[in-house]
Amino acid sequence: MGKALPTDDGSLQKDDSALVVCFGEMLIDFVPTTSGLSLAEAPAFKKAPGGAPANVAVGIARLGGSSAFIGKVGEDEFGYMLADILKENNVNNEGMRFDPGARTALAFVTLRKDGEREFMFYRNPSADMLLQEAELDFDLIRKAKIFHYGSISLITEPCKSAHIAAAKAAKDAGVILSYDPNLRLPLWASAEDAREGILSIWETADIIKISEEEISFLTKGEDPFDDAVVRKLYHPNLKLLLVTEGPEGCRYYTKEFSGRVKGLEVDAVDTTGAGDAFVAGILSQLAADVSLLQEEDRLRDALSFANGCGALTVMERGAIPALPTRAAVLNALLKPEEDRLRDALSFANGCGALTVMERGAIPALPTRAAVLNALLKPVA
Repeated sequence: MGKALPTDDGSLQKDDSALVVCFGEMLIDFVPTTSGLSLAEAPAFKKAPGGAPANVAVGIARLGGSSAFIGKVGEDEFGYMLADILKENNVNNEGMRFDPGARTALAFVTLRKDGEREFMFYRNPSADMLLQEAELDFDLIRKAKIFHYGSISLITEPCKSAHIAAAKAAKDAGVILSYDPNLRLPLWASAEDAREGILSIWETADIIKISEEEISFLTKGEDPFDDAVVRKLYHPNLKLLLVTEGPEGCRYYTKEFSGRVKGLEVDAVDTTGAGDAFVAGILSQLAADVSLLQEEDRLRDALSFANGCGALTVMERGAIPALPTRAAVLNALLKPEEDRLRDALSFANGCGALTVMERGAIPALPTRAAVLNALLKPVA
């Protein structure tokens, strides 16, 4: 049985009414300092905390929300470092357990020149795979507004049984279940095992976030851009299905409406954690006001914010270090509007300037082409 953290450690307490509890793996990502090289060619690596559910927990807290993490790490320096990182980021870490006989999981990440990734994992087994049902903090789970998880915790026992028990306790308590499969094929015994495992809990979730690649995988190669294909994955009790499209933004599907929200254009350095930042962005808002699910305009605004969270995360290396604050996201979303306003005012100034160059008002009013030509004319 793994050790638990002391409960009287002075950790920050937040309003439980909007609490998001994230369940699953937390690990160390080793990210190369140079993109476009293989693991063998990379000259150096940057150590960064990661693991999708933990990333979401930190992302929510960094956005000003209330979050907790439940999972297992090794009783080693990396494990205690990860627990400290959660605490430093105002994430409730009382649900963490420490295994004395297994190490904290490690993942080496290869970055292509476009910032996309490939993974090599060290978990044979790692501590996250060994979480037991008896180690779960059921009181914490039942306090949640949203219980969020992935599929990696379904791969092996005893963690699989712990996952199923935790989700059942949350469901029975009326907690909203949020699922991001986060497909990592190298961790599964086979592609068929992965497909079967991911779909085994599909119909219990209230909110599901998937990528285009995961749609193709789960539907055995069907077109992820075809709404009819996506709708096959929409089960009767689902409240919201989200499809992330990287820099293009996301699609959303509910029983009443569906659509697409454009992404924010940025220069990608490392896409690690972008999807988790997106999930943190939308869950932080749904936890505060679940009625967003019934109002399309407000849901679109929330998804625009979530897209901004994902976009800012790809501008730095590593997942948790790159997760943005609420202020940073709002500033990034407002900047295009400010730029458009600045351009409009510059154009208006040009109109005024050209008008004073001739006598009379109406005869002097310029054409659009004349204004643009004047604005684009090089300064001598």
